Amino acid sequence: MRKELEAIVGAAALDERAVRDLWPLGLMQERDGAERPRVLVARPAGREQVIAILRWAGANAVAVTPMGGASGVCGALAPRTGELVLDMGGFDRILALDEVNLTCTCESGVNGMVLEKQLNERGLTLGHFPSSLPGTTVGGLIATRSSGQESSRYGSIEDMVLSLAVVLPDGTFAAPRPGPRSAVGPALHQLWLGSEGALGVVLGAVLRVHRLPELVVGRGYAFKNLQAGLEAMRAVMQSGIRPLVMRLYDAEDTVFSGYDVPADACVLVVATAGLAEVAKAEAAAVQRFAAGGTDLGEEPWHRWEAHRFSLSAERLKALLDPPGAYVDTIELAAPWTVLPELHAQVKSAIAVGGLALCHFSHAYQQGCCAYFSFGGSADTEAEARAAYGRAWEGAMTAALDLGATISHHHGTGQVRARWVADEMGGWMHVWRGVKEGIDPRRTMNPRALGGTS
Repeated sequence: MRKELEAIVGAAALDERAVRDLWPLGLMQERDGAERPRVLVARPAGREQVIAILRWAGANAVAVTPMGGASGVCGALAPRTGELVLDMGGFDRILALDEVNLTCTCESGVNGMVLEKQLNERGLTLGHFPSSLPGTTVGGLIATRSSGQESSRYGSIEDMVLSLAVVLPDGTFAAPRPGPRSAVGPALHQLWLGSEGALGVVLGAVLRVHRLPELVVGRGYAFKNLQAGLEAMRAVMQSGIRPLVMRLYDAEDTVFSGYDVPADACVLVVATAGLAEVAKAEAAAVQRFAAGGTDLGEEPWHRWEAHRFSLSAERLKALLDPPGAYVDTIELAAPWTVLPELHAQVKSAIAVGGLALCHFSHAYQQGCCAYFSFGGSADTEAEARAAYGRAWEGAMTAALDLGATISHHHGTGQVRARWVADEMGGWMHVWRGVKEGIDPRRTMNPRALGGTS
């Protein structure tokens, strides 16, 4: 196996090591003594090498998982002995920035923060800011169907991807299709957004970019309870305003975040952006919709800006370092009418260890994302894993019972594998048909989108 791969990529581009993403349960298992299997990792240097690797893998029944920044948190990147990982870090070129048509063509291994900084130098932005941005790649954002902190203005990754360059499992190359939109059949490239490497290897993307706003106006408001804050969010979104950021912290998360407000109050941080006169006018409108709350001025906005990327891989590992500790996040999405009950049921389910927080963000006219954080500790590793499992079981059950989605932007991987078919329903048959048609030899990531093998 090694010699055959060396013949494709060269000995220097092939090594053997333990690889996995940041799924907390996986980190907990390692803390308890489980060893990560060592697998071959190939770093292809161009399209032809990717094609050759996939053809070889299909002929030899070797499973292949593409790897970006390995910053996922769902266990989709967890190769086993005998499998192969494709390190896409060599595909790291920004090929073109079109400042007239507002597009960017780049390879899938481009780091998310590097891309954003280069766009900023031209007065542009992708507008995609997951808290993990410094550790992400464009391919990883695509594979997980990512969303970012400014999604209410710019949309999520599926709104930014105009076209993709991919290599199918049999080695077929599919190049980007032209234009801002096409009615020549379905937008088939969208199948790769959220597929977690199950359909082939993304080599690059044509992305929609935006001009940086002339002005950003941000403030905070304190509401007497969660319902009042959610009503203000709904009113803003349904008015036609597309805020740059809008995040509502429940009472516990408000305290945890250090806001000095009355007990049980919930803080809303909101910013508008664009041309100066537009940003100011929208900020004034937001202030009117938030009239039921207390105006906290600009400080909450500046505090949020300063900590927007604080949830790093290093911090997660540090939180999980003590024996018996467990911590994770669960991001769901639901209509406005469902959110209060979803909040109540999931908070109850995840409070098994004491820490149970929630904030609401990624807002739409129809609803928003509810982002839960939970944690605790147990006397033994087995008890910690059991508590962790109960939290997930309760959260997923509540989401499905209430008609919420079981993931908004982290993906599925192994952590949600049991519940994927429950949410997809009859569309699971469609997905399986797509997977079987594109990857009949099951070459690509066996732990993607509900797979656990």
